[in-house]
Amino acid sequence: MIADIKPYAEYKDSGLPWLGQVPGHWNLLRAKCLFREIDERSKTGKEELLSVSHLTGVTPRRHKTITMFLAKSNVGHKVCRPGDTVINTMWAWMGALGVTQHTGIVSPAYGVYRPIGGCGITPRYADHLLRTPTYSTEYQRRSTGVNSSRMRLYPEQFLRVPIIVPTVDEQAAIVRFLDWANGRLERTIRAKRKVIALLNEQKHAIIHRAITRGLDPNVPLKASGVAWLGDIPKHWEVRRARSCLVDTRAGIWGIDPTAGNKSDQIICVRVADFNMKHLIVSSTKLTVRAVAQSARLSRLLQIGDILLEKSGGGEAQPIGRVVLFDLAMPAVSSNFIVRLRPDTTVVQPRFLLHILAIMQQTRRNVPFVKQTTGIQNLNDKAYLSLSIGVPPIEEQAALLAILDQAVRPVDIAISRLEREIELLREYRTRLVADVVTGKLDVREAAARLPTIDAESPIEPDNAEAEDASDELIEDEA
Repeated sequence: MIADIKPYAEYKDSGLPWLGQVPGHWNLLRAKCLFREIDERSKTGKEELLSVSHLTGVTPRRHKTITMFLAKSNVGHKVCRPGDTVINTMWAWMGALGVTQHTGIVSPAYGVYRPIGGCGITPRYADHLLRTPTYSTEYQRRSTGVNSSRMRLYPEQFLRVPIIVPTVDEQAAIVRFLDWANGRLERTIRAKRKVIALLNEQKHAIIHRAITRGLDPNVPLKASGVAWLGDIPKHWEVRRARSCLVDTRAGIWGIDPTAGNKSDQIICVRVADFNMKHLIVSSTKLTVRAVAQSARLSRLLQIGDILLEKSGGGEAQPIGRVVLFDLAMPAVSSNFIVRLRPDTTVVQPRFLLHILAIMQQTRRNVPFVKQTTGIQNLNDKAYLSLSIGVPPIEEQAALLAILDQAVRPVDIAISRLEREIELLREYRTRLVADVVTGKLDVREAAARLPTIDAESPIEPDNAEAEDASDELIEDEA
C-alpha cells in the first residue's frame, strides 16, 4: 500500500526555502494564529510529572530512567493538559517537544502552548508535524545561545514559526494512515528487539558461566561460601571486591566552562556516556566542564579504570552499572560516578569489570541502594565488600581471550539486528515527514484501511538509545 502512494496533483511555493513546495490547497499560518502560550502554575506540585524528549515526546516521567536530582518541590511547575504542545526550550532544536495526552506538570522553563479554539489544527497532526526534522531545523535557526548546550527557543520565536495546515478531514486521514504505518513498523521493530533480548540473555549466560566457574567443565570445584557464587574452581581465591582495588575516588561535576576558566576545562565523563553494549565509555558527545587543578589531580582517569554508577537509575534499571575507561585523553568522572582503580597484580581490569557487571545484572547491588532526593544512591563501600571468585592472573587473561571469541558471533548478530532497527526508524522518520508536509498524498490509502488498525495505534517504541534531551545534566552533589 505504501509503495502505491503518490504526490499531490498540485503544489504551490510556500515562499520558505526550508519548507519548499506544499499542496496547493493547504494553508500556511504563523504558530501565533494556532496556539496561545499557557502559563498555569501548580499550587501543590502533586500533579503527574511529565518528561519531554525528542525520542518519545511527552510521557510520564515515572516511565523514564533519568540520572538527575529531582527538585525538592514541584510547586510552581507549569501545568499542561491533553492537547497542549509542550516544548523543552533547551532542546527544541533537536525535536524535544510533543503534544501531551496527559494532564501533568513540566519544568517552569518549558513552553506550554494550547490550540486556539476553531484554529483548524488537530493535536495528533500537530504532534507529528512539529517533531519532524524539517521543523527541528527551523527551531534551531530561531533559537538563541552561544552553542548547542545553551540554545533556547523562546515563545516569541516559536509563535512566529509558519505552520502548514491541511483541512481537518485531511489531518484525520494523515493521522489514520500514520497510525497504520507506524503500527506495522513497530511490530517489526519489536520482533527484532525480542530476538536481541534473547541473544543478550545468551551472551550474559556465557559470560556469567566463564567469570564464576571458568571454561573447563571438568575442573575440580569447591564451595565458595558465598551464596550468589556457589561452587567455584578449587584453585580460585575468594576475595572481597574492594581488595582487588588500589584506589576508589568519587567524581566531581565542576562548573560551566567559560572564557575565563579555559585552563581548568577538562572532559567530564557522565553516566550518559556509558556504552553498555561494550562496557566502555562512548567517545561521542563528551561533556566539557571546568574543574580546578587542585580538585582534579586525585580524580584524573587512566586507561584501565572502572567507572561505577553510584547515583541515578530507577526501578527498571537499578544503579551500579560499570564501564571501562579506555580513552587516551585527560578526563575526570562526574559526581554520579565512582572511579575504581584495579590492582593489576591481582586482577585484570576487564575481568573485574565483568564480575561487577554480573553483580549489577543479577541485582546483588539492590540491598545497598537507597532512594533519596528522587534518585537511587549506591553505598559503594558496602557493595564492594561483597566477595568474588578470583582465578590466578594468568588464567584471567586466557579466560578473557576465549570469552571474547565465544561472544563474538552473538555480538555480530545483535549488531546486525540493531542496524536493521536503525534503518526502520530512519524510514519511519522520513515517511512521517513526507506525509505531514504534503510530499505524499495518503487520503485514498487512509480511506481503504481497516478500522481496527486506525483506531488501535501501537504506542511508540521506547528506544534504548541515549536521549540527551530527556536527561538534564548532573547537578553538583
